[in-house]
Order: sequence, then C-alpha cells, then structure tokens
Amino acid sequence: MEFKEKYVYDNVIQIDETDASRKYLAKVFTWMFVALGISAFVAYSFATNINLLTLIINPVEGGFTGLGYVAIFSPLAFSLVMNFGFNKLSYPAVLGLFIAYAVAIGVSLSIIGLIYTASSIFTIFLSAAGVFGIMAVAGYTTQTDLTKFGSILMVIFLGAFVVSLVNFFLGSSQLQYLLSFVFMAIMVGLTAYYIQMLKRIGAGLEYGSAESKKLVIIGAFVLYTTFINLFMSMLRIFGGRR
Repeated sequence: MEFKEKYVYDNVIQIDETDASRKYLAKVFTWMFVALGISAFVAYSFATNINLLTLIINPVEGGFTGLGYVAIFSPLAFSLVMNFGFNKLSYPAVLGLFIAYAVAIGVSLSIIGLIYTASSIFTIFLSAAGVFGIMAVAGYTTQTDLTKFGSILMVIFLGAFVVSLVNFFLGSSQLQYLLSFVFMAIMVGLTAYYIQMLKRIGAGLEYGSAESKKLVIIGAFVLYTTFINLFMSMLRIFGGRR
C-alpha cells in the first residue's frame, strides 16, 4: 500500500541519524513480527478447526461465505483507513487497526492450507523471508536514492492490483499466474525502497511523541503488507498444490 510522503517530515526533530534510524527500524520490525505472529496463529486456528473454517468457506457449495468475502476484502478497507486517516487517528486507534488487519490477513491465509502442502508453505515462507531480508539490507545500505524507482513501482503495483481485483471475479488462472510474477518483482523492489524510506523517517523522529509511535505502526504495516504480498506471490508460482 502507498506510504504517503506527508508522513515523513511533519512534526519531527533531527537527532543522531544513524542511532535514530536503528531504533526506529528495530521497533518497526518488532511490530511487523508481532503482526506475523498474530496472522500465523489465526491462520492455524482456522485451518485446523473445521467449525471456524466453515465460517468462511461454504462446505456445501465450496465457495466463500459472506464472512469469507469480508475476510478477503477487509484488509483493503483497513489499508485505506490507515493511509488516509493517519493524521486524524490516535495512536491506540492506529494500533487497533493494525492488529485487526493482521487478524483479517490471518483468516484469509487459512485458506492456503487447503490448496498447498504444509511443506511447500513452510519452504516458500523461508524463501520469502530470505529474499525480504536481502532486499532490506540492500535498501538500508545503498547510497542510491530509490525515490523515483519506488514511485514507478507503486504505479505498476496499483495497476496490477486493479487487474487482480477484476480477475478475482473472472477467475483466469493464466492471468493470475502472470500477475504473481509481476507482484513478486514489485515486492522485491518495494522492500528496498520502503526500508530506505523508513531509514530516513527514523533519522528525523523525536522519540516518545504520539506522532513517532504512530509512524512505528505505519512502518510495520508497510513492511508487513509487502512481505505478505511477496510470500503469496512466490507461493502461487512455486507452491506445491495438494
């Protein structure tokens, strides 16, 4: 999701850049891992409990239930609220939305256990984590300004996202397979871009302020979303189906 540039420089005070960036990114990654843990727990709970699973998948017809469609599309609603309502929302509200977002993603992810083998999911998750980690280091250490590069990727991402929404109803497996490659490439590039952006944001934060706390959650939200998209794209391409 787009990380609005207006978040970057409002109400911040310059302090030691290297130390500030490290502290900020440490907090961002901590919350990102918390969100991944929440999603993993929720996904496992639904995937292993038939009563919960039937809440999102119709056991008779095999399609999604009303709650299933809510679980699929609610992350988009959470993303829009967090992006456009950032300045008006309090820190507890932003944190609550982030946790609810992780829960919704977890419900959605519970379905992949019905499609892909457990070993395949585990292997692809580790692979995605490795790719994400490499690009995160690249984004943190590079001296090249990735702003224009990131902007181009965001435009491509939005276009691909619209096409994927349309294809959700069309159900073209060939188009979905092609889009998976596009999304994977975009997420690899955006990982480096976002890390560089967050590094710069962290260099100018006054810690302890409400604004800085919200920026930590927003940063975690951006990286968490990027990783989930990377993981799902790789799973669609390389995952072993049941």
